[in-house]
Amino acid sequence: MVPCDRQGGLIVSPPRHGGSLDRAVAEHGGAHADWLDLSTGINPVPWPVPPIPAEAWERLPEPSLEEYCLDAARAYYGVPEGAAIVAAPGTQAIIQRLGDLVGTNRRIGIVTPTYGEYDWCLSTPDRVVGTVRAIPSYEDGYDGVVFGNPNNPDGARHDGEADRKAVDALLAHNGTVIVDEAFADVAPEASYVPQCGADGLIVLRSFGKFFGLAGIRLGFAIGPKADMARLRRLLGPWAVPGPALFVGGRAMRDIAWVAETRTRLARDRQRLTGLLERSGFSIVGHTDLFVLASHDRAPAIAAELARQHIWLRAFDKDASWLRFGLPGDEAGFARLEKALAAAF
Repeated sequence: MVPCDRQGGLIVSPPRHGGSLDRAVAEHGGAHADWLDLSTGINPVPWPVPPIPAEAWERLPEPSLEEYCLDAARAYYGVPEGAAIVAAPGTQAIIQRLGDLVGTNRRIGIVTPTYGEYDWCLSTPDRVVGTVRAIPSYEDGYDGVVFGNPNNPDGARHDGEADRKAVDALLAHNGTVIVDEAFADVAPEASYVPQCGADGLIVLRSFGKFFGLAGIRLGFAIGPKADMARLRRLLGPWAVPGPALFVGGRAMRDIAWVAETRTRLARDRQRLTGLLERSGFSIVGHTDLFVLASHDRAPAIAAELARQHIWLRAFDKDASWLRFGLPGDEAGFARLEKALAAAF
């Protein structure tokens, strides 16, 4: 992620993200179909979308369709009875509105490195946002914290005893805790969702990454009922299109596919880790949807792979880092292995 310039404490240039094949094509040529895009942490083998009823396209989303999706999400994520859940057109739409939930005159620590949009969206003249390396104590003067669990881009988990005690202490002192669990589908045991309902705790979940359907634009916020009611008003009516609600509701009920996919992703991530280690990389961290690796020749390696139309996620923050998403099939693994051999 690219560090953003600040003026008067405000972020003035938005972060860059992976997944921009338009940029890859503009810089290195070819067509989209020519590229092996490993720049994202999206499951490359998506849930098989069935035919979508015409009514989902032709009508505004009915409340019953939204509830169909939310019922599936409540069961899939294990939302406790004391918490509420809200659907949005992607978690980014929720992040854009977090400032209204956090409030002003607050000091928020963002555990970094992490997804750059939190800094961009929460920085205002009347709210202090700082970067921290660990969940801060309320005694350090923080009113809240944002962290990924597992984290993007290094896969770090913040679910250990010390982290949970720090979270509990912030909540006990009227703090705000925002947990980004976009990659928690592959580590459900780490989730903070069972704790939701506690005042101040908001957990974000992304549908598109694990199910491999980022274009659906579907995400969820889980938290206290009052906060979720306010978020629902901020999102407005018909926030999520009918086709997304239908697909989400069906996919999250497909428990057999979920189990099989977790097994496959774990296997493929281990395979990718081994390939990178044999190629001379040091592994910084991972989830079962991506591997963050380090090499002192990372920029040259990325350039060589781009020349061969393989797109990775590079980081200005640390030029030695490269993040590799999973190839989706044997051909993708073979192509990556051949390209890495040519890069060394």
